[in-house]
Amino acid sequence: MIYIDLKTTATHRLSFYLAMEEYVARSVYAGEDCFFMWQVEPTVIFGRNQVAENEVDLAYCRTEGIDVFRRKSGGGCVYADMSNVMLSYITREDDLTEAFDHYLALLTAALQRIGIPAVRNDHNDVMLGGHKISGNAIWHLPGRTIAHGTLLYDTRMEHMTRAITPGKQKLDKNGVQSVAQRITLLKDYTTLSLEDIKRSLRNTICDKTHCLTEADEDGIRLIEREYLDPQFIYGK
Repeated sequence: MIYIDLKTTATHRLSFYLAMEEYVARSVYAGEDCFFMWQVEPTVIFGRNQVAENEVDLAYCRTEGIDVFRRKSGGGCVYADMSNVMLSYITREDDLTEAFDHYLALLTAALQRIGIPAVRNDHNDVMLGGHKISGNAIWHLPGRTIAHGTLLYDTRMEHMTRAITPGKQKLDKNGVQSVAQRITLLKDYTTLSLEDIKRSLRNTICDKTHCLTEADEDGIRLIEREYLDPQFIYGK
């Protein structure tokens, strides 16, 4: 599998990485599956079919400087910051179930290899000790499928619990009373640092690297405009 790298180590907004997934799928993809990881400053990302006001405390996010973005995949609302890592997988597999199965198998096997007994559940989450460490979603565009997800290493729990406001029905469905009850953190199960885990995932999942050019980054920013459009973020 090919690891997609950027020329610089600068941290971008989450919208850039969503556009990067789409750009790689549309313009870079050369028949081999692709994978990359990224981190962002405090951000909430919600699913294609969600209403922001129902899932996010927008006033809290504005006060705390937390960005809010919509993605094109379905699924629920998640919080990300620099203490977590986000995962992106691009494949030519058209069958969404097959693509999701392969992606989650790669991720859980890579974690197990470094001594983290992660398993997948029926909701496409990756679990550890009965709690969630990775939520994942998927979407399809012609000839390509993109799967992406979170990997919780550490986080500012106050932001996570106050920025995301799922309804009682969703919490009851998962048998919990709060967001915090449903998750766990990798740092409590390993002595490895987040950088160690990222390095291991990359080396285990990928065997080659493709570095994007400045022209590629320009192409990403063109796609990013849609993700930055308030009508796209809030208008559905």
